[in-house]
Amino acid sequence: MHEYSIVTALIEQCEQLAAKNNATAITRVEIKLGILSGVEPGLLSTAFDTFKLEGICRNSELIMQIQPLLVACNDCNKQTLHNERCVICSHCHSSNTNVLDGEDMMLMQLELEQE
Repeated sequence: MHEYSIVTALIEQCEQLAAKNNATAITRVEIKLGILSGVEPGLLSTAFDTFKLEGICRNSELIMQIQPLLVACNDCNKQTLHNERCVICSHCHSSNTNVLDGEDMMLMQLELEQE
């Protein structure tokens, strides 16, 4: 389960940002999770709940914005949003496409508390 190593890195990043901002707690962690990121949302959520218990994120809520797949077709020059793992153009059914968005996992926002 690589979700555990991903959550460990995410929590480390949160801790670093909290320290830079003199925060004593993090109450909300918001991420963007692309459909093709290779990360399973349910496993990521479970891993976050497990690993947050001992640090500054212990009372935080994980908010995941699932990012659809944005595909650009090189044949018909149209862009298509997909809510599933599919890189076929839904207009002309070509597989000659490029993925423009939906492959990443990004930390978008933290909600911090300061004393």
